[in-house]
Amino acid sequence: MPLTTHYSQLTIHNSLLTTHNMIVAAKRLESVNEYYFAGKLREIAQMQREGKPVLNLGIGSPDLPPHPSVLEALHQGAANPKGHGYQSYTGIPALREAWANWYARYYQVTLNHENQILPLIGSKEGIVHVAMAFLEPGDIALVPNPGYPAYSAATQLAGASVQLYELHGDNNWLPDFEALENSDLSRVKVLWANYPHMPTGAPGSAAVFQQLVDFGKRHNILIINDNPYSFILNKHPRSILAADGAEEIALELNSLSKSHNMAGWRVGMVAGHPEYLKSVLRFKSNMDSGQFQPVQLAAVQALQLSPDWYEGLNNTYKERQNVAFQILESIDCVFDNQQQGMFVWAKIPDHYADGYALSDELLYERHVFLTPGGIFGSNGNRYVRISLCSDVSTLHTALQKIQSTLVI
Repeated sequence: MPLTTHYSQLTIHNSLLTTHNMIVAAKRLESVNEYYFAGKLREIAQMQREGKPVLNLGIGSPDLPPHPSVLEALHQGAANPKGHGYQSYTGIPALREAWANWYARYYQVTLNHENQILPLIGSKEGIVHVAMAFLEPGDIALVPNPGYPAYSAATQLAGASVQLYELHGDNNWLPDFEALENSDLSRVKVLWANYPHMPTGAPGSAAVFQQLVDFGKRHNILIINDNPYSFILNKHPRSILAADGAEEIALELNSLSKSHNMAGWRVGMVAGHPEYLKSVLRFKSNMDSGQFQPVQLAAVQALQLSPDWYEGLNNTYKERQNVAFQILESIDCVFDNQQQGMFVWAKIPDHYADGYALSDELLYERHVFLTPGGIFGSNGNRYVRISLCSDVSTLHTALQKIQSTLVI
């Protein structure tokens, strides 16, 4: 037998043996699927390899850089030989103090940096940490429909069950508190909220935050507000922690990903009552060893930027939003022009079966990708979402492709 043939047969045998003896994954993974964008990005990448120049207007990853002073702080920190070791699970004191000062300055919320702020490696990490710290089999978490898929995934990974609470455009995508009060809340332990809301861009308000806090106190339900979009296309950032009584029953997640163009840096935090944070820390301290110190020092610098930074950022996003509105008008979608955050959410024309149908038509016929709203829940089925994380030139090119009478 030729040597190459022997090796070929041996490889096939080993492959079959490995497949036969594969260890089965934990059942907890059966409750969650691969994130939609992971598969879609592979498909788009394959189309691009085939010479089809797809314009991806789906992902909310900021394309702009952080402030130069933030980059310089990172550089200086990395040049320090003492800055490369393991870090505290609770972050350096300067970072916690910077978060506290930022909250006082922009949200009018007073936080004790010693025990009311816990830095995170991104706020998405915090979603899982909070779920694992407070939820267990038999518990229920209230999750918005539509809403960020990570809330359901984290809830289910913790072994708890998801109970959707419905958000609708005719109620400005705000919770229907009457419906919530009339639902079975006997096993509900957590409510996930997210204002300004993703994917709809609905703004938060002092009134809705107070309603959420009061609801949580009446029913002994922990309210978690995920707040990474409060500075984008919004002149009046708000925090649920400003509501009366919030410290007793609410936590807030925040992040520098969107507000400071630091998505890949993974800098977030959770704020709230010290006892709640102790529970989160008990889980977190078994999962990581703290952030790279130079990243923390750069975050300190970012949190000290003047209001001019946010104004300049929003001028850019406003210009992009106007072109996104033109794209949506060109395909007869309907939208609210007062949306906040780095996306535009729009209702599709009646002749499409759902947002997936419109998204696929644009992808395969025009090579422009918009996110179908159904990935955020059934109440998003008749919607699509455009990301504002592409420059004006790219958005104009997308508009031209969509308006073209030629099939690309």
